[in-house]
Amino acid sequence: MILVLTSCAGLHQDQVRFDRLTDCPQQTAADLMAQAHEIGSSSENLVLECALTVLRDTADAAAIRSALGGRIALLLAEREVNPEKREKLAAEGVRFAEAALAHGGNEDGAVHYYLAANLGLAVREHLTLAVENLDRLENGMKRALALSPAIDHGGPLRLLGALYLQAPPWPQGIGDLDKALELLKKAVADYPEHPINRLFYAQALWHDGSDASMDQARAEFAMGKKLLAEGQWGYSKAAWEKEFAAFAQEFMETD
Repeated sequence: MILVLTSCAGLHQDQVRFDRLTDCPQQTAADLMAQAHEIGSSSENLVLECALTVLRDTADAAAIRSALGGRIALLLAEREVNPEKREKLAAEGVRFAEAALAHGGNEDGAVHYYLAANLGLAVREHLTLAVENLDRLENGMKRALALSPAIDHGGPLRLLGALYLQAPPWPQGIGDLDKALELLKKAVADYPEHPINRLFYAQALWHDGSDASMDQARAEFAMGKKLLAEGQWGYSKAAWEKEFAAFAQEFMETD
């Protein structure tokens, strides 16, 4: 318990309150586990909020040990426009994943993936806290990559590569452009259908700065936009469009 509390230092500890819980269906954690494959980016907010509420109070060992709570918290956090609520949801996702690890979920790559993904989102806007958690983010993504590289269309490759791209370099941090390029190139090669793999690889190529890299960055960016426009990405699509637009502005201004 001391380790769990220490690992959460600096993160929000209170939960986001949901408004429409009277509309929730009668369901148990076992029901949610049986339907887990149906919960994703196309799920409506109310569905996710109802599910998270059930998992908050459950004593079901299988549900606690699973990655489901962390995944639902991340889905809600990524959609949340209020920064404080977003960080609270992500911090709750970290706690779900920590509970899963404490109850025997250490060999589940998804648990490690959603712990690191939620942690990254929770500390993203707080530089000191982000730097303090660099090693934990790196180790979590490495563990997820070793156990479940295919989760979320190459999510561990994508997020570990992005971490090396965005983190400060040695000696202040773990930033490493070469590692970022290697991982994100592999993410695109192995999971070419995901638009964010393309966007992150384009960002790494842009940071590389050579003429050949800039040409390839433009091609990856264009393909990512095409995949985003044509694919079925549910509620994630709007947030990803903003990421593409933000990079386009920066890329075009510099170019």
